[in-house]
Amino acid sequence: DEEEDYMSDSFIKQDVRPGLPMVRRVKEALHKEGKQKEANEKNRQKSIKEEEKERRDLVLKSALGNENKGFALLQKMGYKSGQALGKSGEGIVEPIPLNIKTGRSGLGHEELKKRKAEEKLENYRKKLHMKKQANEQAADQFRIRFKNKQEERKMEGDLRKSQRACQQLDMQKDIDVPKETWFWIEPEEEDKKDDEDKEDEGTSSDLSVSEKLHILTAYLREEHFYCIWCGTTYEDSGDLSSNCPGDSAADHD
Repeated sequence: DEEEDYMSDSFIKQDVRPGLPMVRRVKEALHKEGKQKEANEKNRQKSIKEEEKERRDLVLKSALGNENKGFALLQKMGYKSGQALGKSGEGIVEPIPLNIKTGRSGLGHEELKKRKAEEKLENYRKKLHMKKQANEQAADQFRIRFKNKQEERKMEGDLRKSQRACQQLDMQKDIDVPKETWFWIEPEEEDKKDDEDKEDEGTSSDLSVSEKLHILTAYLREEHFYCIWCGTTYEDSGDLSSNCPGDSAADHD
């Protein structure tokens, strides 16, 4: 039992990689754990249900023998193993499968459970459909409101444009006071009281932007032979009627 020389082959060929002993111990531990589980599984006592299931499966897999009274009666009537039932052989070949009831619920419970699940699914689909319709209606209403808002802003811009043109044309004819207060663009008043008095004097607030634009357009055409949509001042009413398409933006589109 002399010590081996540290320069000998047996000493040099040893695997001394770092961490290798730890890996070996882990593998050994896992191997022992697997063997222990197998032993526990073998030694575990089977439950009554498991034993009944094993016996039932074994019986169902085995074919009926002559000791079975029902099978013996069939043989007496001319039946042979593997033959279809019936006088002309139009019946079934394999026995009706056995449906084992494992739960404790009453008869018809599975059908009721299935029906409730289908009703729940149908209600869920209806809710999704109603939600989809509500979202589509909300989107349509938003588009309509957005379109109306755009049209309203466009009419407001056309009205301001008409008011500037009216003020300029009236002043060229030495008209110092507009026919209606809102025919011209009103200057911004710093005094709030003056604004309130001015609102009380006129009834222009009762008119919508569309109505104002229609009235002012007619005034510009009749008084100044001017079309806001064409941006042109005509010589007279005859020239206006013959060369101007109409008195609205739709007519000029």
